[in-house]
Amino acid sequence: MIDPAEIAVAHERVRDRIHRTPVLIARDLGLDAPLEVKLENTQLTGSFKVRGAFNSLLSRAVPQAGIVAASGGNHGAAVAYAARALGHPARIFVPELAGPSKIALIRSTGADLVVVSGTYAEALAAAREHEARTGAIQVHAYDDPATVTGQGTLMREWEEQGLDGVDTVLIAVGGGGLIGGALLWLQGRRKVVAVEPESCATLGAARKAGQPVDIEVGGIAANALGAKRIGSICFDLAQRFDTPVVTVTDDAIEAAQHRLWQGLRQWVEPAGATALAALASGAYTPEPGERVAVLVCGANPAPGPFD
Repeated sequence: MIDPAEIAVAHERVRDRIHRTPVLIARDLGLDAPLEVKLENTQLTGSFKVRGAFNSLLSRAVPQAGIVAASGGNHGAAVAYAARALGHPARIFVPELAGPSKIALIRSTGADLVVVSGTYAEALAAAREHEARTGAIQVHAYDDPATVTGQGTLMREWEEQGLDGVDTVLIAVGGGGLIGGALLWLQGRRKVVAVEPESCATLGAARKAGQPVDIEVGGIAANALGAKRIGSICFDLAQRFDTPVVTVTDDAIEAAQHRLWQGLRQWVEPAGATALAALASGAYTPEPGERVAVLVCGANPAPGPFD
């Protein structure tokens, strides 16, 4: 099991490379009470993924063959950005469903981008083949200790900024790198609720089966939350802390996107609105007096505002 102290080390390693994203009290989201929100959608490349990318690249030797990563879009953009900043070549594999905004974002970094048919699973297979053939190091999107501890810096940062009196934090789940880092850092000090789209609920399927299992992937958040199987690191942590899982519909996610735009003028991708969707739709109903916070995690909708 990863030591949570490694998140503190990762925080010092990446803090000068990333943004310290804002936390605010949202009063105009159409909810019953003000809500503490962390806007990680304002992070470099538009998502938390850059935390894990920088931690991964700064904590290991990079060979001449460079870096390879598979991604639904945001992870690829983050790895490509970090690789460019550190002077390393990078090849990024993404599925077609990544969408034009994320594909354009990755291309803008100068990385070698390969678009493959299928889903994230096919992109990962192609990245592993490239890794084996060339000797490049792979930066996994979610199931690697360096990725998870890098993502865990978000929750460490958030505790420094707020969460005073907050009982529960709602976090969207794809492969589990972000929520895994949060669980690792918090160690049960606060309740963490996993929120998944009904159409790609990897953690819920794994909790039900007692082990990670493959699922079918679909829905409007598939290009960010569309892992075929939950990561083993996240699954072990979710089992250890008995993490509750709720699912939300695509309609609820779309409605939450509009709430964030109307109330905060934050136009985010479906994955970025998924955690709020659980609260706004009633998929997660707090107990009387329970104080809840929400993470907004991704800012790259398809189509984007200038597509």
